[in-house]
Amino acid sequence: MRRLIFQEYVTLDGYAAGLDGGLEFFDSIAEHSDDDNLALLENVDTMLLGAETYRLFVAFWPTEASADEAIAPQLNALRLVVVSTTLESAPWGPYEPGLVVRDIDAVRAIKAEQDGKDIILWGSISLFHSLLQAGLVDEVQLRICPILLGDGKSAFPKGGSPVALELIEARPWAKGGVLVRYQPAS
Repeated sequence: MRRLIFQEYVTLDGYAAGLDGGLEFFDSIAEHSDDDNLALLENVDTMLLGAETYRLFVAFWPTEASADEAIAPQLNALRLVVVSTTLESAPWGPYEPGLVVRDIDAVRAIKAEQDGKDIILWGSISLFHSLLQAGLVDEVQLRICPILLGDGKSAFPKGGSPVALELIEARPWAKGGVLVRYQPAS
């Protein structure tokens, strides 16, 4: 079975975005994550996004604006799968359009494919919450930014059943950021 990896930039107090949806807080450590993401993408062939994150990504990644980004060629070459009940299609600029699926069962089927590498889930907090509760997330990878927002959009589900995690790796970056990787506890 293919692994599903959730990756998110978060503040030290666990927010994935500010109250206004702003993501500026991760600029302070973003430069350190390129090398890690290039290595990660060697073992990934599918990018999973929710509809909201897809809209943010499609406005940048498959455009000329991303040309200076180190991971752009690898990211744009990934198979794109968008989980949405509202989108009819998922164009990706000049690249292969994405596949739109409607529910978690479709994600479960993609994970069960025999051929293929890992699947990366970027952002897509609501989708992450659903996949985590369904037991479909194999790794939670957080890029912790050294800032406290005090309020915003939480990266973690509220309510529901607790999910125990085991630490795989913790690695500090310059400028106070930290990469932490967890897997669900056995």
